[in-house]
Amino acid sequence: MASLLPIYLILASLSPISTYSSLSYRKGLRTKDDNNQEFIGQGGRAHQVLKVNPSRVIQLSRHPRVFLYRGFLSNEECDHLISLAHGESEKPLQKDHESGSFADSVTALTKGKDEIVGWVEERISGWTFLPEENSQGMQILQYKPELGNQHLGYYGDKSGEPLMATVILYLSNVTEGGETLFPESENKHNPSNEGAFSDCAKTGYAVKPVKGNALLFFNLQPNTVPDKRSSSARCPVLRGEKWCATKFFHIRSLENKKVSVDSDDNGCTDEDDNCFQWAAMGECQKNPVYMIGTPDYYGTCRKSCKLSDSS
Repeated sequence: MASLLPIYLILASLSPISTYSSLSYRKGLRTKDDNNQEFIGQGGRAHQVLKVNPSRVIQLSRHPRVFLYRGFLSNEECDHLISLAHGESEKPLQKDHESGSFADSVTALTKGKDEIVGWVEERISGWTFLPEENSQGMQILQYKPELGNQHLGYYGDKSGEPLMATVILYLSNVTEGGETLFPESENKHNPSNEGAFSDCAKTGYAVKPVKGNALLFFNLQPNTVPDKRSSSARCPVLRGEKWCATKFFHIRSLENKKVSVDSDDNGCTDEDDNCFQWAAMGECQKNPVYMIGTPDYYGTCRKSCKLSDSS
């Protein structure tokens, strides 16, 4: 079935450390320095644009698949994204019913809102191999000091589409707390050279928020089965404030989205033109998660599999 899956799922199963494609940034006046950066003239003003640098990426965990990119954003880019949040209409997130916690502000950016946002989005896709059309626009979130050491709900995706991967961009340093926590990770010990962790972060594998760093983790295993170990939480901000941006990638394109290719009277749908052929080849039995689905994942060929099973 690997040959039948979208090619980006196959690429996503590879480590972003090992292979990279060069990005085609928007044309402009460019000069290069020795730190893998570009300076692009805009209206007579130079802007620093970082390029994908594989030497800055490390794999933190295999189960779940978690990658950290040190220095993914420049300080200028971090400050610019925060300034966009200040300039837009901000609104609080809905409360997490388990913890009662919410972000102090959340700002949804349209894709390619400006040139800097466009460069950042292109760089994310170049690093992760995940297609931009399968993603939502970035969200900018702000967290101020919170009480307690409990695990708090993270940045929930509300699109209803199966989530493949999540990218978190850290836009500020946090004096204490605010770590990203993976309670179910196979790694149970936080690195000793990263400084002090909050008590909350000591309950699982945690990543400290460092300005400019980017975190990527896959919500699905390479065979499209949901990875329960990828569940994440955030630890409370104890001192200082936390700014970050999130970007969600889905299995299917969100652009020009079709409800379904075909459906029956019972609401079963086929979401790919090849479903009938795949079902005839026995893929409903060989790859039931992808074809039929699970409680956490809506299958791609539910209608054809039902017909196949009844034949």
